[in-house]
Amino acid sequence: MLTRTNELQVRIEPWAEADLALLYRMNVPEMLEHLGGPETEEQILARHKRYVEIGGKGTGRMFSIVLLPELEAVGNIGYWERVWQEETVYEIGWGVLPTFQGRGIASAATAAAVASARAEQKNRYIHAFPSVDNPASNAICRKLDFKFNAECSFEYPPGSFMSCNDWRLDLTAAT
Repeated sequence: MLTRTNELQVRIEPWAEADLALLYRMNVPEMLEHLGGPETEEQILARHKRYVEIGGKGTGRMFSIVLLPELEAVGNIGYWERVWQEETVYEIGWGVLPTFQGRGIASAATAAAVASARAEQKNRYIHAFPSVDNPASNAICRKLDFKFNAECSFEYPPGSFMSCNDWRLDLTAAT
């Protein structure tokens, strides 16, 4: 899937075995400050396995974000099923390496991932739950017409609670 933002071109590609190196590059404090901090080797390998396998399970998709024409993987984006307020929905999440932030890459990749979820015609809603302290991710939700529902408390990582904003997008609405 290819998305253009001004002169910027971004493509999302299904997560593959070769993307493990990207997870290691993303495992830095500035990338994970809103998500509990860097992960252990064991956690990175388990995350990579989940990312590789999710597409085959039919419960979501994970992608690497590739910047064109460089063909450089600069982040990840994905969506997965979860039960939220007694309804099965998709949750979406993303991350872009610090040196590539602030260029519209996450917005473009999120739009492409939403289009992928919409094309599946499986779940009506997709939710994003960025930390209330993450202005950039909340701005992406506003930019892509997600509707703000409420502030909520989220347990992530397990054993740690964070304040998040619940943003929702209707995948069945006309675009």
